[in-house]
Amino acid sequence: MAPPYKPETPSRFQKQSPSVGNCSAVDVTLRVLLFAASLSAVVVMVTSKETKLVALPVPPFSVKIPSKFTYSPAFIYFVVALSVAVAHSFITTLVSLSVMAKQVFPKRVLLLLAFCDVVMLGLVGSATGASSAVAYIGLKGNNHTGWSEICSVYGKFCRHIGAASAVALVASILLMLLSVLSTYSLYKRVRD
Repeated sequence: MAPPYKPETPSRFQKQSPSVGNCSAVDVTLRVLLFAASLSAVVVMVTSKETKLVALPVPPFSVKIPSKFTYSPAFIYFVVALSVAVAHSFITTLVSLSVMAKQVFPKRVLLLLAFCDVVMLGLVGSATGASSAVAYIGLKGNNHTGWSEICSVYGKFCRHIGAASAVALVASILLMLLSVLSTYSLYKRVRD
């Protein structure tokens, strides 16, 4: 008599451990937050424009002078970098959701997410630093080079730039957390 049929148990690489499942939920949450932060920073930066009537040194002449984010290469780089971060977060959120739905975590996908997160962290971090440096010069000026501060004249513009830089800093922190989480998830998969 033949022994009763026992269905094959899935291999340990196909099982989802509770810690990996929790990591995937945190991963998706962080990616959604990254999407919101990056998109907010881009929208705030793009809407940063103000026109003021500035008196010339020779009275009674004055000129309307606009201030826009497109006048600074650092701010243009900021918008481009964070737009790429918006696309990255959208695509990787979909990938994370599909991986979470299948409950199988291929190592290649985790490795790709870890690489992409690190590259995006470098890109968003450098853009945030560049825009913050230019914003600081706009706020404080630089006496050694003769650059005067402009935030006393263009207050609304400077508030937009400051808010966009602060939200981009949050996006950088989220990307740092995602990089750590992606690396940890990959480590758990290789170790198990």
